[in-house]
Amino acid sequence: LSILIILYEENFEVIKKCLSNINEYKIIIIDNANDQSLKDKIIKNFKIYKYFLNKKNIGFSKAANQGILECDTEYLLILGADCLITYSDIEQLMLAKEKYKDCFLTSPTIYDHAGELTYNGGTLNENSPNEVIKNSGDVCVDSVLTTAILFKVKDIINIGLLDEKFFLYFLDIDLCKRIKSIKKSIIQVYSSKAIHETGNLKVKNRFKKIF
Repeated sequence: LSILIILYEENFEVIKKCLSNINEYKIIIIDNANDQSLKDKIIKNFKIYKYFLNKKNIGFSKAANQGILECDTEYLLILGADCLITYSDIEQLMLAKEKYKDCFLTSPTIYDHAGELTYNGGTLNENSPNEVIKNSGDVCVDSVLTTAILFKVKDIINIGLLDEKFFLYFLDIDLCKRIKSIKKSIIQVYSSKAIHETGNLKVKNRFKKIF
């Protein structure tokens, strides 16, 4: 298993919390902000398998594909830098991936820092946008966020990777629609839990926020 983290103007302390939980895995970092000083801090404190500084912001989808093609393990977990997950929770994602027939990807049940259940997976947006699933077991969903998704590298390559026309938003919906179109399932795993700081805009420049 490798873990792919895509950065853009991230705070070191946020990344530090994330990496402290998962640093035994092969970590691939793609930084779309080309921040050399941040890279220096990270590699000083953590063992990073591959670290790429992109000279310009190429967007999430393209950076994700860059990382996927650099991955040399069977499984890959794409993880947000502001998402905290443990080894045991990652293991639950892998066990569920093998357990369910025709499962394409798995994703954890996500909570905020206050311990409140928050949105991760559900129906497609046009049907019932952002309703939080209060599940008591694993759920087959139509769509999940790319905050934390685990899959086999060969599967994502075979489906055509992420569509790079989507710079940031809606790429998760597009990917999930393509997964459903080939009759594969997307599982939100109840026993795998993660903490995500949602709704926090990290970009300080207001023009970049608008963009």
